[in-house]
Amino acid sequence: MFEKQVYVERRLKLRKKIKSGLVIILGNTESPMNYKSNTYRFRQDSNFLYFFGLDIPGLVGVIDIEDGKDCLYGNDFDIDDIIWMGPQPTLKELGEKVGILSTHPFKELYSTLSRAIKHGRRIHFLPPYRADNVLLLEQLLGINQSVIKNYSSVELIKAIVSLRSVKEDVEIAEIEKACEVGYQMHVTAMRMAKPGISEQAITGAIEGVAIAQGYMPSFPIILSQNGETLHNHDHSQMLTSGRLLLVDSGAEISSHYASDFTRTIPVDGKFTVKQKEIYNIVLAANNKAIEISKPGIPYMDVHKAAARVIAEGLTKLGLMKGNPDDAVANGAHALFFPHGLGHMMGLDVHDMEDLGENYVGYDDEITRADQFGIAYLRLGRRLQKGFVLTVEPGIYFIPALIQKWKSEKINESFINYAKVEEYIGFGGIRIEDDILITDNGSRILGKRIPVTVEEIEALMKH
Repeated sequence: MFEKQVYVERRLKLRKKIKSGLVIILGNTESPMNYKSNTYRFRQDSNFLYFFGLDIPGLVGVIDIEDGKDCLYGNDFDIDDIIWMGPQPTLKELGEKVGILSTHPFKELYSTLSRAIKHGRRIHFLPPYRADNVLLLEQLLGINQSVIKNYSSVELIKAIVSLRSVKEDVEIAEIEKACEVGYQMHVTAMRMAKPGISEQAITGAIEGVAIAQGYMPSFPIILSQNGETLHNHDHSQMLTSGRLLLVDSGAEISSHYASDFTRTIPVDGKFTVKQKEIYNIVLAANNKAIEISKPGIPYMDVHKAAARVIAEGLTKLGLMKGNPDDAVANGAHALFFPHGLGHMMGLDVHDMEDLGENYVGYDDEITRADQFGIAYLRLGRRLQKGFVLTVEPGIYFIPALIQKWKSEKINESFINYAKVEEYIGFGGIRIEDDILITDNGSRILGKRIPVTVEEIEALMKH
């Protein structure tokens, strides 16, 4: 939690971007695992954290645009709660921590909104992603839950995206802390990996790196020898000699700021010639993307530049053919690189994705492409100083996709299918770093996890 003035200023900035009405920011509630009092670890809504800072369930924040008042709605804990939980701050005390003097019992939220609706005032709310908040909005506003998302405020979404996209210094410092934990997680995986060790053992160990510090993974860990499956959460295999292990993981620290890294390592501790060739193409694409990322450049162009590096490298190996620029223009590279280059990151590992990917990653100037591969790019708009984002190119050999493209003769003028089929069973390689856009370029956040062939082999050797 930051100093209260941080939250006061954020709400003031938001107020200047909204013309009129009431802004409701719903906090989250506890989520039961299997019965009411046995809950998952609480995760507060990120927008509520950004503007109201309180990491406690059962709260709603309201910003009144016209009268300039910020209000907090919730209930004080009673003696039954305190017996189980210990002493708790009052709602008034919580409000004071974030610069809010107007606090009210939760039930008064209903009358506040009822009066606003009666007077024809605009009620701004964000698209809910949890069922309990969908139902709460239905009760508060009288809008059927089946269409509630259709009434969310685009004006509010765009205002919040404009604020949260550019990270404050205090946020960058928190992300750097999350990057340090992410570094520890990945180095632990590199040190553990060897034939005969289970994927699950490594997954548990690196999750424990975060948990032991009071943190948590920023998303369910992706760790698999079947790296050609982009989001592979199955950890049931034993590590086998000759294979690659793809590890995609990061940490979410107590402030809820996140990191997100991927490394692909050889189970034997040493890359084969074939593995090294593909790995170095992906690393070159990663380095190229970081090198050219700067304010003003569309991230869609950065994605295409990384794709060209991949096409050029695969053409030299004989897996692709023809002119690499033409191959990328026709989307031929997407057989091997079928996802986007990266996404925004901050309070969410996919920052603000609950607000809608197209609002976060695109704008009136740059809209989402419909070509296979680049269509999955989450961030395409021009970069600005203060953006924090991931850079994560990859090369994958996906049997079903290869089979489909070959049978349908897709991009056969750019792809040497006979050569490609020799790589079925290879798996996949992804390399991901987190970067901050600076005044005239970018910098990698945190200490860079070993990334060259030589660095990885040296660390795994010892």
